[in-house]
Order: sequence, then C-alpha cells, then structure tokens
Amino acid sequence: MAAKFDESEFIDTDYESSKQSLGLGTVTTTTMTSHSPTNASRPPSREEIEAKVTDAHAKLAELKRAQEQLERERAALEESRRKRAEFQQGREEMLHHLTRGVELLQESEFQARRDAEQMSKTLADLREAFGKVDALKEEGWTQENWTTELTRALTTLENARMEWNSARLKWAVLDGALKPVEENAPEPGLLGSLERKSFSDLCRLGFALTWPVAAAALVGAGVVTAVLLSK
Repeated sequence: MAAKFDESEFIDTDYESSKQSLGLGTVTTTTMTSHSPTNASRPPSREEIEAKVTDAHAKLAELKRAQEQLERERAALEESRRKRAEFQQGREEMLHHLTRGVELLQESEFQARRDAEQMSKTLADLREAFGKVDALKEEGWTQENWTTELTRALTTLENARMEWNSARLKWAVLDGALKPVEENAPEPGLLGSLERKSFSDLCRLGFALTWPVAAAALVGAGVVTAVLLSK
C-alpha cells in the first residue's frame, strides 16, 4: 500500500530563504528609487544646451542648403519652361511663315516659269519673223516675178506685224521700242531756240523787238523839240 504524501519532504528551505531575501531587496530598491529625482524633472545642463544649439545650427545649415538646392532646381525649371514655351511659339510661327512662303514662292515660280516659257516662245516667233523680213531682198526680183515676190513680201510683212503686235500685247517692255528718240527728248527752251538761229535771224528778231521802242523815243524827242522851239 502506498505511503501518504508529505509536503514537507519537497520544500527547499534554501530556495525559500533566497526568495524572501530577493523580495525584500526589490521592495527596498523600489522605495529608494521613488524618492530619488528623475531626469525629466531636472533642468538641462550647459553641455546639453550647447549640444542642442549645435544641433539646431546644423539643422538650419542643412535646411539652408536644401533651400538653395530647391531654388536652383526652381530656376532651372523656370528656364526650361521658358525655353519650352519659346520653342513651341517659335516652331508654330516658323511653320506658319515657311508654309506661307513656300506657297507664295511656288505660285511665283509657276507664274515665272509660265512667263518664261511664253517669253521664249514669243522670242522664237520674233526671231523667225525677223529672219523672214530680213530675207526680203529686192535685188533678187526680176521683171517676170516681181509682182509675185512683192505680194509674197507684203504677206510676210503683214505676218511679222501681227507677231509684233501680239508680242507687244503680252510684254509691256516692248512698248518702249516704238517711241522715237525725239519724243523722249525734252522740249527746247528759249535759249536753245535762239542758239539754233543764224546771225541775220537774230538781227531781224532784235529789230522787231526794239523798233517800237525806238519809234516812241523819236516821237518823244520830236515833241520836246517842238515845245522848245515854240517858246
């Protein structure tokens, strides 16, 4: 039969005594700590204040460097935005100008090419007419064929005149070819007219201009003489 359980057999007296001693020490330490001043309640020391000031200066310097960096980035972004706007505006402006210029020059080139082709054709026709007119020589006509040659020559001249008039209608520069030199010369003045007269003509002109004055002078002298003699 099993023996009865005795609780006193499993009690470690050394462990119980050490446990009681530790409990008392903890209570004593806690009591002593509660009566000592904490770090939060005491004022900061000079070293702590200087450390905080140094840390604040460092943070301010770092913030200043960050601000300068942000200012440089902002200036670069502003410059990039300005250049981008200038690029877009300049691109649109130049596209408009170049498109309009290309259209105008293409139209002018087409007109100039057409005028050049027409002028080349007119020049060829005039040269052909000139050759035909220049080839008309009376020396080759004979008694038998001069009437036929004359009719042929008149026909050639009429065709050349038609070519000339047609060219004048197309090209205004040809209008000056019909003006004689005398029409472009200035009207001669009185001095030029006198220079072209001979000496006898000048004498007659002078006599015609001065004889009324001379006759009036003679009549006046005769009246004065008569009045003096009557006294």
